[in-house]
Amino acid sequence: MAALNSQAKELNQILKTYSTTAYELLSKRGRAIYFPAKGILAQGMAAKGKEINATIGTAYEDDGKPMVIPSIACHFEIDSKDVFPYAPSEGIKPLRDKWKELIKAKNPSLRAQEISVPVVTCGVTNGLSIVGYMFVDETDDIILSDLYWENYDLVFTNAYGAKLRLFNLFKNKRFDINSFGKAVTSNPVGKKIVLLNFPNNPSGYTPTGEEAEDIANVLKEAAEAGNKLVVILDDSYFGLVFDDTVVTESLFSKLAHAHENLLAIKVDGITKEEYAWGLRVGFVTYGIKNGNKELYKALEDKTAGAVRGNISNSPHASQFAVLHALNSDAHEKEKQKNNEKIKERYLKVKGVLEAHSEYAKYFEPLPFNSGYFMCVKLKDSDPDKIWGLLLSKYSTGVICYAENNLLRIAFASTPLDKIEKLFSNIYSACKESAFC
Repeated sequence: MAALNSQAKELNQILKTYSTTAYELLSKRGRAIYFPAKGILAQGMAAKGKEINATIGTAYEDDGKPMVIPSIACHFEIDSKDVFPYAPSEGIKPLRDKWKELIKAKNPSLRAQEISVPVVTCGVTNGLSIVGYMFVDETDDIILSDLYWENYDLVFTNAYGAKLRLFNLFKNKRFDINSFGKAVTSNPVGKKIVLLNFPNNPSGYTPTGEEAEDIANVLKEAAEAGNKLVVILDDSYFGLVFDDTVVTESLFSKLAHAHENLLAIKVDGITKEEYAWGLRVGFVTYGIKNGNKELYKALEDKTAGAVRGNISNSPHASQFAVLHALNSDAHEKEKQKNNEKIKERYLKVKGVLEAHSEYAKYFEPLPFNSGYFMCVKLKDSDPDKIWGLLLSKYSTGVICYAENNLLRIAFASTPLDKIEKLFSNIYSACKESAFC
C-alpha cells in the first residue's frame, strides 16, 4: 500500500489521541482513508458566495440556477436546487443533525452521552459496505448469527475477504446466549468484529429486554478481558416491533458507551423505517465510551472519505425529501398507520398458526416478534422441492433457505386476506410432497 496521505495521518493521530481502540480497529484501508479537506472540495467551499465561482463541476444558468433538462425536471415538484446539485459526501447537515436527534429520541437510554453525527450513505447496504471498508481486513472474522441476510456474503466476504463465523441464533425458542458467548470469547484476545441484526432478517426476531441485557454483558465482559471490539448493528428494521416483551431500543443504546474497548456502529436508514426503499438514504453512526467531538469528527471524516471514494454522495433529492418529511407535522401519524398495518398482518400470521395445529406435522415457526419476516422450519420435507411446488402449482412465492431447512415468509408484503391461504398452500405442498 502506498505511503499514507498527510491528511490520513492527521486523522489517525486524532484517533490515537482520543481512542487507541478506534484507531487499532481500523482496517488498512480505514487507516489510509481521509476526507480531502485541502483539495478541490475545500477550494470550492472557499469560493462559495463569491461573484465568480468557477470551481465546481456542476453546470449553472446565468442566473445561478442549476442547468437542467426540463423533460427530467418536470417530474420533480421541488426546487431544482434541492434536486440536481451534488450533496456533500457526508450528507446534508440538517438531515444528519435531524437523524442524530431522532436516534436520541428513540433510544432514551443514550441520554446526553455523546455520539457521532450520522454520515449519510446510499442506503443501508452501502452503509455496511463503507463500514467494511473502514474496519474489515482479509484476515478478519465477522461473528454473526447462523440466520443472516445473504447480502452479507457479498458485502463482507466477496468485497473484503472476511470470513463469517456463525453462532446459533436460537436454542429452545430463545436467543442462544451461550453460543453467542462462545463465538465472542473462543478465539485468543484481540480484534473482534461482531455483527448483530435486529429485527433479524430472515427470522423476524428481536431479543427480549433480558436477552438484550445478556448480549450487552457478553460484549462488555469481552472488552474488559482486553478484546478490541467493533460491534456493527444493522438496524434496517428498527422500530418495527410487535410484542410487549421485545426491547424497543437499539442495542446501540446499550453498547455505545459500554467500554473503551468497544466501538459500536449503528447502520440504519430510511429504507424500512420510513417506507422509502428506492430513495437510498442510509446512515452510519458511532459510539464509544468517553468518545468526544474530536474523535467522532475524525471518524466522520474518514467515513465521508470512504463514501466520496466509493459513490461520491447519496442523492440530494432523496435527502431533501426525507428531511422535509421528518420535519412534517403529519409524518409520525402517517408512519404509524403503516406500522399498524404490518402489525395487523403479523397478528394474523400468529392467529393462523395457532388455529391450525395440523401444520405442526410438516413445519413449525421459528420465534418471531418484529420486522418484515418470519420463518417456518420444515420437518421432513425437501425445502427446494416445496419451494418449486409452491411456485408451479400453488402460485405462491417464498424464499427458500435450503441449508437451514427454512422457508422465509414476508408477511409485510402479503395482503391480510391472503395470509391464511399462504400457510394453507405451504401445508398442502408439504402434504403432497410426502406422498410423492
